[in-house]
Amino acid sequence: MIIDHLGLGVSDYPRAKAFYARALAPLGITLVMEVGPDQTEGKVWACGFGKGGKPEFWIGSDGKTGPPMHVAFLADTRAEVQAFYEAALAAGGRDNGAPGLRPQYHPDYYGAFVFDLDGHNVEAVCHGAE
Repeated sequence: MIIDHLGLGVSDYPRAKAFYARALAPLGITLVMEVGPDQTEGKVWACGFGKGGKPEFWIGSDGKTGPPMHVAFLADTRAEVQAFYEAALAAGGRDNGAPGLRPQYHPDYYGAFVFDLDGHNVEAVCHGAE
């Protein structure tokens, strides 16, 4: 890993928090931490999602959603990629590429893409053959 953590601005913090909690659950990624305006320099709500108690992916209520960003979450299996895709769509995301192989990246690159509620391109990817 080369990045400690990453954050995105969202326009509707409660909706975005619910979206990411639902979309990332199939990947074993959960809400780890939340801080309020009295705890942040920008006086915003923010929450961090991650595994093993470390918040690596953050969203914040500052409303700065542009330009749209791309973030890819690592999946252990192709089934997790499929489950992420279905959960993200059910949570209000929009399709941006159904689960499948993307051999232009490498032979076992299996990913799925959705636009979140603010138009950010969110991906789950598995690099294994299964």
